[in-house]
Amino acid sequence: MATFLKAQVASLSASIFDFLTTLVCTQYLHFWYVAGSATGTIVGGVINFTMGRHWVFGANEKKVYSQITKYILVWTGNLILTTTGVYLVTHYLNFNYIISKIIVTSTVGVTYNYLMQKKFVFA
Repeated sequence: MATFLKAQVASLSASIFDFLTTLVCTQYLHFWYVAGSATGTIVGGVINFTMGRHWVFGANEKKVYSQITKYILVWTGNLILTTTGVYLVTHYLNFNYIISKIIVTSTVGVTYNYLMQKKFVFA
């Protein structure tokens, strides 16, 4: 249970930077919301990997290149799920892209990301 809670803290921390990046990109740099969301996901992914490796799963002794490779595979799935989900929820349900991002990233983070990191990336 402690690992799950740490993972959620790491995910929340990464999500804060993800959302801030998304907002800066869309509101101030005038990116299309899908591109802004993807950029935020990249920033959040770097933060989440670092926290997962060092704090959540304590996988510092394992080879970082193997973990990075696995993380990139999982993260690519996350990027596809999140970006597609934000587009679909925003475009077809007419939600604001920020609300869409909250819904989609929360769902993907608690299900797909946690399980893949625990069982595959940092195992």
